[in-house]
Formats: sequence, C-alpha cells, structure tokens
Amino acid sequence: MSAPAAKNRKSLKEAEKKKQLVKQRPVAAEDMSKLSPSLKALINAPFARPGQAPAPRHIRDVYRRIAHEARERKYGERPWVTLSAAATITLNSPASLLILHDLAPSLTTALTPLTTAELLREIGLKCISFNGIPRTINTLGAFRAGIAHHPWSSQLCTTPSRELTPSNLPSVSDRARGLWKSIYTPFDEKLVAKLGESHPDLPVHILASHYGPLLADPPRDDKDGGLATVGRSLTSVVAVACLRAQTGVGPQVLSHVFGLRKGVEQGLQKEEFEGLEGESEGVQRLAGDEGCEWLLRSVDAIAEAVGGGFGRWEGEGEGRAKL
Repeated sequence: MSAPAAKNRKSLKEAEKKKQLVKQRPVAAEDMSKLSPSLKALINAPFARPGQAPAPRHIRDVYRRIAHEARERKYGERPWVTLSAAATITLNSPASLLILHDLAPSLTTALTPLTTAELLREIGLKCISFNGIPRTINTLGAFRAGIAHHPWSSQLCTTPSRELTPSNLPSVSDRARGLWKSIYTPFDEKLVAKLGESHPDLPVHILASHYGPLLADPPRDDKDGGLATVGRSLTSVVAVACLRAQTGVGPQVLSHVFGLRKGVEQGLQKEEFEGLEGESEGVQRLAGDEGCEWLLRSVDAIAEAVGGGFGRWEGEGEGRAKL
C-alpha cells in the first residue's frame, strides 16, 4: 500500500472514531426538549397501539342487545350500564363510551344525560384500580370534550370528594378494611399476609391508595345531585368487567366474581339501591351462576366488537363468547 493511501485510510479511521465518540456523548441539556424523527416514529409505531380504539360501526347494536337482555332477565339498569362502561374504558375506546352515554338514557327509566355522565365518570375513576391511571385520564378527558357542547354539561360536579385530611384518615382506613373484608372474607387477613410476602408495601398500597380513598365510596351529602355513587355491588361489577376485558388475570376475575356474590350474601345491595326500584333484586339475580355468565359474555361481546386493547392471548379469535 502506498504511503498516501495508508495515510488516507488512517484519516478515515480517525474520522469514524470521532463520529462514534460524538454519538456516545451525552445529549446537551438544551436538546432534551427535542425528539428525533426516528424516536417519534418509534413511539407512535402502529404495533405499539399508541392511539385510542375507534368506535366500531355496530357497537350501538351491541349495547342495545346487552340492555335488552338485562331488561329481559331483570338484572337491573345500572349493572348493564356499569359493565358496558367499564369494559369500554378498559378497551380504550372513548368514542364508544360517548355512544353508550347517548344510548343509556333512552334505554333506562331513571337516568338522564347528566346523571349518566356522572355515573360514567365515577365508573371511569374506579377503573384506575384495575387498569391503571393513563386509560382513565385519556378516556375521561376525551369523554368530557365529547359532551362539552351539551348545555347540561355545565352542571357536572366540580367539587372533589376524596381529598385526604388528617381528620378523615381514620375513617378512610376503616372503609378500606371494611370493603376488603366484605370482598375477601374469610380469607381477607390471609390475603394481606400473602401479598406482603411479595412486597411488604404491596398490601399497604392496595388498601391505603385504592380500597380506602377510591373503591370505598366516601360519604355523599346529596344523593340527588353532584357526583354519582358506584356502590359496593357496582364496584364489583366494575372489577369483573375491567379484568375480563383486559385478559390474562383469571384469578382476579374469579376473586371479584366471588366478591360480587359475597356482597349479595351480606345484603349490601339493599342499602346501595335504596329507592331504586328493581335494582337490588336485579343485582341479586346477577350474582347467581346464570347472571355471572351473562356478565362475562356481555363483556366478551364488547371486547369482540372494539378489539383487544391490552395484550393478545394465545388462541385469540377461537371460541370467543358472543351474545
């Protein structure tokens, strides 16, 4: 190799080395606010499903069928609205939730557009404990924007009901333990111990951050206005619907099916639906074997229509239950 050629080759190697060193240097602070086109493309890659699921053309018919069957089997009105909303939020389809909101007042006797909106918002909030925070943030944000043009939307409650203070902490803790015991009795204490073996703070977080402040309803001053109440039975319906729709968590679906049945055994639905004709008896029927099968199949029908919002499972598409 001639001397000039060797020199050029050495220069190329040094240039490449310098280039690699530049790539490895930390990004300057002023560049942190900018993303490269390739990074943006990766974040929004179709296989990652970065967006929300659109409303399928036939989702209105699916909701109508669920409402019709609930009426025919006398399962009550709020349970079918609750399971439909929880499944839809889990499957990440705000557009479908707006269709459910549009339909529910015409398919029920006691719900108005305003009270339906409050009910769906409260269901969405409780979905946090089963789906995580992001889906509730995105779905409720899109839902609020979608109903903003209605004159009644200005009447939606804006006063929070779950703020923690030194004075209410004992009562929140009591509500957490009460709800936990109601759902998991007679294994409630054993379950706390078992969760603690996985991580000592796991049962602490579940009880102090979810069962107390979120899943156990705070006292409501006015049942006829303000935020909706999703009581003991409907909270179990939310749990079953969310967990069934997200797939992969069969043991938790089973636990909350039993949780629904235990609430009925304890007679808690009577106070929960006081003054609402047919709802208490409807939940009692829903908690039976036939009712729970219907609940699961109804969620499956919504999931089949909207599409899988969470991870796929082996054999998906084979033997999916339909209404």
